[in-house]
Amino acid sequence: MLARNPSPLMSIASIILSMTAMAIGSGIMFTYVPFTLTQNDFPSWVAGAAVTAIPAGGFIGCLIAGPLIRRVGHARVFACFAAFVILGNVLVALAIDGTIWIFARFLYGIAANGIFIVTQSWLNHTSDNSWRGKAMSFFYMSYVLGLGVGALVFGQLPNSAAAAPLIAIMAMAIGILPIGLTRLPAPPAPERTSIDLRSTWKISPVGVIGIAASGGLSMLLQGFAPIYATNTGFGQSDVALLMFLMQLGMVVIQMPLGALSDRIDRRLVLIITFVLIAVMASLAAINPFTGLLLVALIFAIWSGATETVYSVAHAHANDRADPDDFVTLASTMLVVWSASAFVLPAAVTALTPVYGPKIFMFAVILIALLTAGFVVLRLTQRAAVPDEETENFGLRTAQAPNTEVYYDYAEGEDEEEPVVSLPS
Repeated sequence: MLARNPSPLMSIASIILSMTAMAIGSGIMFTYVPFTLTQNDFPSWVAGAAVTAIPAGGFIGCLIAGPLIRRVGHARVFACFAAFVILGNVLVALAIDGTIWIFARFLYGIAANGIFIVTQSWLNHTSDNSWRGKAMSFFYMSYVLGLGVGALVFGQLPNSAAAAPLIAIMAMAIGILPIGLTRLPAPPAPERTSIDLRSTWKISPVGVIGIAASGGLSMLLQGFAPIYATNTGFGQSDVALLMFLMQLGMVVIQMPLGALSDRIDRRLVLIITFVLIAVMASLAAINPFTGLLLVALIFAIWSGATETVYSVAHAHANDRADPDDFVTLASTMLVVWSASAFVLPAAVTALTPVYGPKIFMFAVILIALLTAGFVVLRLTQRAAVPDEETENFGLRTAQAPNTEVYYDYAEGEDEEEPVVSLPS
């Protein structure tokens, strides 16, 4: 009897289940850490530093994942990075200590990007060309909704003792099981990839600036929103609901704007999106934060627009590139995203003690308007990509940056050991 091939969805179910469980744990910690640090009267820079530590670690994770995969394989590297996340959560559970918690979030950052490189390359290798785009969109949607569910779970937990990090550890442990027991063949070892900012800039200046903006904008919003909401008197359940609705807004707002970008020049959609971000940040800055529903609506639209920047800028860059440039483009964009996601929140963290907790909103307004102005300038300098040369829009999120093509996979070159070329 011939064995039946599994359905496309079933063939990637282990990856989706693992990452969704881990997203729930991450969603708990994304809300718990800034909320608790803010409530315990640490200096304002401490909670901001805990936010900044995540992309700082993420940049290192990008650099070390490839060599580790070459050495021990995808499954073992996945388990090791999962152990990093668990170790970080254990450190958080031991005691409320600002310095230790910043280090714990740094460990999480290393592990998070490493896990994404492993799982997205696995997903990319397993998926067939005919449904890879749908698989990636489903992967991102499941992860983002998992983050939102994690925030809701935190809202129901006692904020005393170590309930939140312990539940997050449990979610991470559950997430290891589907990958640990999967029968999916591991992808080939990663081969050489290159970081080339100059050629990437020539391909798509708007793509580079858009990805850079999305890294900073996403980390500023997702990291500083719970800090600000806590500072203004929102309770645990309200902050948790706010974070959940922000994740839900990502799907609701991104889908129609993404579909629009398939019909008109994507740069026009980026301009619309940046203006929408600036408007929402302005409304948040003047809102007294007395009514949860209005605040949640503002932040949900703001979050959805921010995530749209990442997806549309990514699609626009691919529209401009030749297929041979995709790997270099993706790897360079990931480095740009990681650098921006660290630098901009770090700057806001340094400025917060001087200008107050609203400074992240004004930083977002400035970044959004400056980037929109740059895109307007590019509209006058370069024609739009013809419709027949554009790729179909796919749902993505700046909270789970594109790493599935960070490494090139050689076919028919098993006789040579692959080499990973890291940025100098």
